[in-house]
Amino acid sequence: MRNDLDAYWMPFTPNKAFKSAPRMVAASEGQFYIMSDGRRIRDGFCGMWCSLLGHNHPKVTEAIVDQARRLDYSPAFNFGHEGAFRLADTISKLWPGELDHVFFTNSGSEAVDTALKMALAYHRLRGEGSRTRLIGRVLGYHGVGFGGISVGGMVNNRKMFGGLLGGVDHMPLPYNPAADAFTRGQAKTDPMLYLKELEQIIALHDPSTIAAVIVEGFSGSSGVFIPPQGYLQKLREITKRNGILLILDEVITGFGRLGAPNAATFFGVEPDLCTIAKGMNNAAVPMGGVVVSRTIYDTFMQGVPAGVEFFHGYTYSAHPLAVAAGNAAQDVFREEGVFDNVASLTAGFEDALHDLKGLPYVTDIRNIGLAGGITLETRPGAPGARGYELFLRAFEEGVAIRNNGDTIAIAPILTSRPEDIEAIFAGVKKAFAKLT
Repeated sequence: MRNDLDAYWMPFTPNKAFKSAPRMVAASEGQFYIMSDGRRIRDGFCGMWCSLLGHNHPKVTEAIVDQARRLDYSPAFNFGHEGAFRLADTISKLWPGELDHVFFTNSGSEAVDTALKMALAYHRLRGEGSRTRLIGRVLGYHGVGFGGISVGGMVNNRKMFGGLLGGVDHMPLPYNPAADAFTRGQAKTDPMLYLKELEQIIALHDPSTIAAVIVEGFSGSSGVFIPPQGYLQKLREITKRNGILLILDEVITGFGRLGAPNAATFFGVEPDLCTIAKGMNNAAVPMGGVVVSRTIYDTFMQGVPAGVEFFHGYTYSAHPLAVAAGNAAQDVFREEGVFDNVASLTAGFEDALHDLKGLPYVTDIRNIGLAGGITLETRPGAPGARGYELFLRAFEEGVAIRNNGDTIAIAPILTSRPEDIEAIFAGVKKAFAKLT
């Protein structure tokens, strides 16, 4: 018999389990979700890596309301509105070097598919249309579009959907738990232990067939796996030497997670394209984008003498409400010194996270910036069950965390205070004590 929960097919959720014991959010405020039963649940995962400024930030909310009164929608094709140009200019100034143009989408998934199309079209405009191959990474997550799951490397996101895009290879995850378990920050492992396979892939197919490599600054959705020191710098050298574009997926790392404006700045690399979303406008209205190098932008502008230079876009690209939230959020990042706040919290967060070492079933802990990953010993015959139980136990203790199988991610809101970090881990420790 149907009930009022049946009609909604929930994403990335065990629907049957949820609908038998639903967790219904009624409101949110600052560090907390307010549940339908009135309980206040501390957000230890920053929404979904996205509510960087906390929930219902007044400046963001007021900007959305004001914008809705003035302009609720404007076509993105052959029309523009001032806020979109302001936001693109603001964002472009946060990225290093030639990364100074922004193409807006509505999500990280759309941003990834957009960046992949840009890479393919760019090479064709340059007379190198043979460059069609794409290279991702094992355990990489790049959204759920067909392009994103093709270059992504998470098995459950791929296995049900057939052959996906052709001509895609995957590098290994640059992390070895046998050697690197419980490392604080980046390991000192030689990055070429992982990148030699990329060089072999390039040699196998010939550089002239490869369009782009796409990676995250750290593998977030798979459980916060951190590359070793020098990895992204060496990857940039290899791609540039072979004429291959480097796409850095900044959907999680953009706008302060690492205590810097973005991973490109934090790691000291200049990719050709960066995908962004989530925290760009505090997740108040769906939005994503691609930060594009001047070289790529100019190639499109000069390579197409008249008419539409890039046959791509979305009905809701640069939606006025999303843009208003974005401009307000960017003002808050600057006015409240959010990036510096993250940098000041990082050492304490690292200590609190690694203080979980020695608790039952903890086999590894990883951290960078305000991002932490924990691997749990898999319950015999029930992969993922222990991670899901810890998620539920933490919720009982008033803290929301994220599980993906038997890995746990903790990602505090970027405007947190030290006492907020302490409260998250106090709840997590109580949850561990209840694990069966």
